[in-house]
Amino acid sequence: MARREAIGRGNSLLKIGQVSHLVDVPIYTLRYWEREFPEILIPLRTPGGQRRYNQESLQVIYRIKELLREKMYSLAGARRILGEGK
Repeated sequence: MARREAIGRGNSLLKIGQVSHLVDVPIYTLRYWEREFPEILIPLRTPGGQRRYNQESLQVIYRIKELLREKMYSLAGARRILGEGK
């Protein structure tokens, strides 16, 4: 949890590789989650199309990881929980 706060603090934007390292999830998984949760996981884009994640996006990723990997929700179940704002 300390890693999450140390790097993701403030208005800094993180590259997908940095987020992958922080959250301990492969880059391809982050891209997959972006497609599966298009309503809530929307990274910013540079003019060249590269993803940049702010603190809000980082918190969403941690929540998705918690629901899918720790609480063992299905994608549909996680979508439902996240859609309810719980």
